[in-house]
Amino acid sequence: MTSPEKTLLLGMGNPILCDDAVGIRLARAIAEWLGPRDDLDVIDECSVGGLNLVDVIAGYGQVVVFDSIMTEDGVPGTWYTFDARALRETLNLRNVHDVNFATALELGRTMGTPLPTDDRIRVFAVETADTMTFSETMSPELEEALPDLVTEIGAEVEALLGPGVAAPGPAAE
Repeated sequence: MTSPEKTLLLGMGNPILCDDAVGIRLARAIAEWLGPRDDLDVIDECSVGGLNLVDVIAGYGQVVVFDSIMTEDGVPGTWYTFDARALRETLNLRNVHDVNFATALELGRTMGTPLPTDDRIRVFAVETADTMTFSETMSPELEEALPDLVTEIGAEVEALLGPGVAAPGPAAE
């Protein structure tokens, strides 16, 4: 159940499209590294976009997104972080047939959907080499970089979340 006191860790991508799986792999590894927390929900495999993404994040107070990115001259394994304010320039309310994340957020808010503010949506995007090849493994560059990515991005996420209360269960003995 969603709650404005909860954070959602969201791994975006497709697990069978080579490097596009990096968001999924990061969400799984970082969630495991953080351990169970009462203030945290994890959706480690999300391949929806546009307006469907609004339904996924509705009701959370904070969302941390892990995804792939390809920029001109980007080096695979490099990562970037930004909040949803950085996406505002891509907002396009004239064509709802091709809705990007910023537009979906604006439309959702306009319709009264309870969504986190732009400064409470943090994106961690990892530069990729290949998101078009069908493969259940990532490129050698990203497979090699993954442990460092988990450590570096995991530390950022841990600092962002602050201290949490362990969820009850076997790990909280």
